[in-house]
Amino acid sequence: MMRQYQLVERVQRYKPDVNEALLNKAYVYAMQKHGHQKRASGDPYFSHPLEVAAILTDMHLDESTITVALLHDTIEDTSATRAEIDELFGPDIGRLVEGLTKLKKLDLVSTKAAQAENLRKLLLAVSEDVRVLLVKLADRLHNMRTLDHVPVHKRLRVAEETMEIYAPLAGRMGMQDMREELEELAFRYINPEAFHAVTERLADLLERNRGVISEIEEALAKLFEKYKIKATVKSRQKKPWSVFRKMETKALSFEQLSDIFGFRVVVDTVDDCYRALGAIHSTWSMVPGRFKDYISTPKQNDYRSIHTTIVGPSRQRVELQIRTREMNTVAEYGVAAHSLYKDFGSKPNGPGHRISKDTNAYAWLRHTIEALSEGDNPEDFLENTKLELFQDQVFCFTPKGRLIALPRGATPIDFAYAVHTDVGDTCVGAKVNGRIMPLMTELKNGDEVEIIRSKAQVPPAAWESVVVTGKARSAIRRATKNAIRKQYSGLGARILERAFERAGKTYAKDALRPVLHRLARKDVEDVLAAVGRGELSSQDVVHAVFPDYKDERVTQSPKAREEGWFNLRNAAGMLFQIPGRSSRRSRKDKGKDGPAAGENGALPIRGVSGDLPVRFAPEGAVPGDRIVGILQPGSGITIYPIQSPALTAFDDQPERWIDVRWDIDENMKERFPARLSITAINEPGSLASIAQVIATNDANIHTLSMGRTAPDFTEMIFDLEVWDLKHLNRLVSQLKETACVSDVRRVNG
Repeated sequence: MMRQYQLVERVQRYKPDVNEALLNKAYVYAMQKHGHQKRASGDPYFSHPLEVAAILTDMHLDESTITVALLHDTIEDTSATRAEIDELFGPDIGRLVEGLTKLKKLDLVSTKAAQAENLRKLLLAVSEDVRVLLVKLADRLHNMRTLDHVPVHKRLRVAEETMEIYAPLAGRMGMQDMREELEELAFRYINPEAFHAVTERLADLLERNRGVISEIEEALAKLFEKYKIKATVKSRQKKPWSVFRKMETKALSFEQLSDIFGFRVVVDTVDDCYRALGAIHSTWSMVPGRFKDYISTPKQNDYRSIHTTIVGPSRQRVELQIRTREMNTVAEYGVAAHSLYKDFGSKPNGPGHRISKDTNAYAWLRHTIEALSEGDNPEDFLENTKLELFQDQVFCFTPKGRLIALPRGATPIDFAYAVHTDVGDTCVGAKVNGRIMPLMTELKNGDEVEIIRSKAQVPPAAWESVVVTGKARSAIRRATKNAIRKQYSGLGARILERAFERAGKTYAKDALRPVLHRLARKDVEDVLAAVGRGELSSQDVVHAVFPDYKDERVTQSPKAREEGWFNLRNAAGMLFQIPGRSSRRSRKDKGKDGPAAGENGALPIRGVSGDLPVRFAPEGAVPGDRIVGILQPGSGITIYPIQSPALTAFDDQPERWIDVRWDIDENMKERFPARLSITAINEPGSLASIAQVIATNDANIHTLSMGRTAPDFTEMIFDLEVWDLKHLNRLVSQLKETACVSDVRRVNG
């Protein structure tokens, strides 16, 4: 275990004016508080915070952060209190230790909601002070290094948690060395067979290629000496997890990988980077499509470097990274390595050094935090954050030259939402490099994207399955919810107009505002939407506005209501005709006279994202059927064929009945659901014969259930999709003529 003076010496190597008294006091305090506590390995518990501190000294962090590392488990696991730490070490260190204590029980593989909530806590804490993340990552790294001592049943859970959250988060903060070690340690436990196989192949490959590697290093060194460029050349080998992931995602064998070995060229200045690049490209041929300049366009985590691949000595493909020493440090340690430390005071117990938030890594973090305040549910937030953590990037430009960083695979829709939510919501088209392109086009590095907008646009729900950024998904989801709310609100207004008219009262939206508290709704639109969804009775609204009103409808015949019609459109695009005043006639009379001649207005309601205002009953309905709509609380309108026995359940709820009729666009090719019961001879081939008849008649089988009804016969229930009633009747007729079929009947409820 590292001694007290050894820890101080480690910090002194990079910070000669270290506050020794602070480190000594923290070392002694933590050791005394943890006392005789033991880790799962049997080592003294104090060895853990000491190793976490040592990891942070390798990242050249200040003594305040090292102190927090020594103390990070004291409040959680010992008798230490926040007040005591504030008194001894100052409120800044106390705040960080308490922040880490709240994250101590971070369990990201529990339920999705709990997982998301804990991730929220972590990111919010990090947004306040990145030192929380640095200590948390160092804590996780040491725990992963000692994972062998954890019970077997917990290892996989901890490893998956590390691979899903901590490793990519380290990468997003630019801490590539830590990310690679976390991934390698997690890979060892998640897929041990693959880990050992890849590791052995890499070791064998390294042994066989030592001569080639030395040859390339020498050739590069001589080249830079010739051009008088001061440079350090060092070879590197891909990590096992990186190799395995590439083999999986690109379906490649180990032998097909051409970039297992790479070479890093480190120079003094940015000018030297480009001079080195020129020397390399003028000596060896560049591999087309393998050049990236992350110096002129840094990655979102502040990574800067030039990447190129050449056909080098011995005709080998050689991958090169060219960067300055400062860029190299940032690439290895990320936010911890920036010259970001600003002295806010030199008091021993003062705030110490803080890291500037003017970095790309912090910009990404702030962008993620914005999503927290936009009301996403926990599962959506978790999904979107993980999505962005794992994505590589492309860099695109607006017509005015603004740089927009997006995940790889992003579309113009993602680009529009990255510019601004309003731009995304009103996007109707896009020009990529001056040419009009589909909105589903995958963007590439350097693309210039111009968004075409229309104020009349509402983002389609289908976009949610196309976009790849969390911001776009969240915005589309919100727009979808707002559109559904608006649709239900319109339907609710129609229902209230009829209810007020039946009561002999005048309907006005303004009349609802004074009674919002009685209806337990925050605004008028909420009232209308609740009525439209069936969550709030129209009569309750009438009574709230006119408390003395007595409903006499119980003595009236439902047939006495006047008729009028308006339109309702579902997701498929078909148009139902809905009465402006509900007029539930008897099922025998329904459809004899058709709708009233005068149609008094239109209310278009479009179904979206599986939450349709208009649905079919399980038995289905097809054009040509006489149909009726039933208002379902919270789920819109369900369409039933008029002969459905299921309608008897609504006989005592006349306010839920809505007359509808078909109005199908002839150009629209859409199938509709119908259910058939077929009794067939119980013999081999019967099902095949029936299926052949259905297929020959251009119908589609959606689901099938079977049950033996007699020794010689089997009843089959087919849920079919057909064009219309004429098509269905023709199919039934041909099924009845089939030799193996005994009976065919349509199921209506």
